[in-house]
Amino acid sequence: MKILVFGLGALGTVFAVALKNAGHQVYAFVKDKHLSSLKEKNLKMTGLFGDKQAKIDGYFTKPEELKFLDLDLIILTVKAFDTEKAISQIKKFIQPKTFLLIAQNGYGNYEKAVQVLPKNQVILSRIIFGARIIEPGLAEVTVFGDDVVIGQPENTISKKILENIAEIFNQAGIPTKVSDEVYTILWEKIIYNSALNPLGALLGRTYGELAENYETRFLMDKIIDEIFETLNAHEIKLRWETSEDYKKHFYQNLIPPTAGHYPSMYYDLKNGKPTEIDALNGAIVDLAEQKGLKTPVNKFVTLMIKQMEKSFR
Repeated sequence: MKILVFGLGALGTVFAVALKNAGHQVYAFVKDKHLSSLKEKNLKMTGLFGDKQAKIDGYFTKPEELKFLDLDLIILTVKAFDTEKAISQIKKFIQPKTFLLIAQNGYGNYEKAVQVLPKNQVILSRIIFGARIIEPGLAEVTVFGDDVVIGQPENTISKKILENIAEIFNQAGIPTKVSDEVYTILWEKIIYNSALNPLGALLGRTYGELAENYETRFLMDKIIDEIFETLNAHEIKLRWETSEDYKKHFYQNLIPPTAGHYPSMYYDLKNGKPTEIDALNGAIVDLAEQKGLKTPVNKFVTLMIKQMEKSFR
């Protein structure tokens, strides 16, 4: 398979190295400023998915360079605040038989993609393994919560095609499965990230420490309650009827395997980079306001993260 990884952050590096090691043709689209530090060396990954390295097949920085590369799959791994720009660039070279996999955090990435590209070319994923960049071209997989889940929310892509892509990822060492409920499953991750990431980033605490502490657990409960109220207003269905049902699952099943993990938002703030807060708690605030609802705790953590971004910049 001929694959382009669009963005070589932590997640993109893991996909690129794993898929190249599995025998596929792998290319990368990167920003000009990163090209010199990447193109002359092997990409490497370490951590929970094993130690691997690979020299990928080529780097690109301009959309027009990709017009004649007959790609089978594009994996979009950029941060949510870069999605709109990335989709506009991908539109310039994507071919009718090329699939785009949205491999990003938060709400709005899929929605932006299908406003520009045909739905029968856009695949949504839920990724709940964590990785961090140690240095450009070297990523460490630090936590694994569950298999990657892929699917097409509106069933415009055949299950056979999706299962083929899942098998390619599995053979590359990235556990993956197909689900008709991918949109629901992604929303459950958005709740998870919204409850944990901003507080972990602001306080410099791991997921486990947040859950053990009364004050932060109280705030996380309120964040989750507000999200459930907002999703109910928008008639977005989850596998849990109430926020109390979800919280039991959250604390008993989701936190323990990721207890020692710091959120990527923590590292973003630490390194003076923008965060994905607008695709998480910020998106909840916007969706709530559309229905005349108030989400004070989600709004508070959104504003705090934005203030921290300004301070670090």
